[in-house]
Amino acid sequence: MNIQNKIEQKVKEAVKHLHQVELAQVEFQPTRKDFEGDITLVTFPMLRQIKTNPVQLGSAIGEYLVENVEEVLRFNVVQGFLNIVLSNEFYLSSFEGIANNADFGKAEVTDASDTIMVEYSSPNTNKPLHLGHIRNNLLGFSVAEILKASGNKVYKTQIINDRGIHICKSMLAWERWGNGETPESTGLKGDKLVGNYYVLFDKEYKKEIAALIAEGKTEEEAKAQAPILIAAQEMLIKWEAGDEDVKGLWEKMNQWVYDGFEKTYNTLGVDFDKNYYESNTYLLGKDVVAEGLEKGIFFRKDDGSVWIDLTEDGLDEKNRAQK
Repeated sequence: MNIQNKIEQKVKEAVKHLHQVELAQVEFQPTRKDFEGDITLVTFPMLRQIKTNPVQLGSAIGEYLVENVEEVLRFNVVQGFLNIVLSNEFYLSSFEGIANNADFGKAEVTDASDTIMVEYSSPNTNKPLHLGHIRNNLLGFSVAEILKASGNKVYKTQIINDRGIHICKSMLAWERWGNGETPESTGLKGDKLVGNYYVLFDKEYKKEIAALIAEGKTEEEAKAQAPILIAAQEMLIKWEAGDEDVKGLWEKMNQWVYDGFEKTYNTLGVDFDKNYYESNTYLLGKDVVAEGLEKGIFFRKDDGSVWIDLTEDGLDEKNRAQK
């Protein structure tokens, strides 16, 4: 029996002992980092059956756990949340059990359903890999290798965002101001070179916004009507229509970026078994969005963007696609 199951059993036992109520289930969550604790019991759902103050209920259960579960060292209660602190001895015993088990974590792979996919990196092709990508790559690769060493069949993948308005921004800036420069002519890695043009686009875009605002446009109007943004949107429409010139530029600049990424991956010592590209899958996504619109799951706003309303699920409206 793992520790959460043991605590759950004792919580049910405590509630039955204290209030003569049998709980069907108990809700746990990780303890928030700003509170002391290893696991947190949520008492609010219990109040449907137990008419008492949530803090008093949490305190009473906490005292019962300290007395009856040797792994529970102490507790604290914040509103209706019982934060449980486990003893050092519990962790030491757990680690000793792992150290003494030569087969710990190993899996016997019998068919394709036993495989694990680990996805990491997954960059955009309009700017270079950065420090955050290093963290993501090393963590993802390490997890994959640990799982593989444990006997699992593992596929290391990345989903590359290689299309969209952000890609066209870099393309348009290079087309206007690049003067034909390449990674070879500049000595820059391809992803760095393309990223420079994404930054240049943003600088020119802000200049145009400021000029439009000075002419009397609102900031929102200026952002939407800036000529350089409209040109990038037109380029994206041409890409989706299969325009040969736009497609050719896209393929050339994306290849620069792919080559730059590969240099970084080789330096880090990470690799992938399979790459997935948004340019190969976006039409499937568009079909799903179209079906969602038809069924009333999604809705379209005046600006053409497509949204889903998740307020009933405790979230808000989420943008799923934008033309």
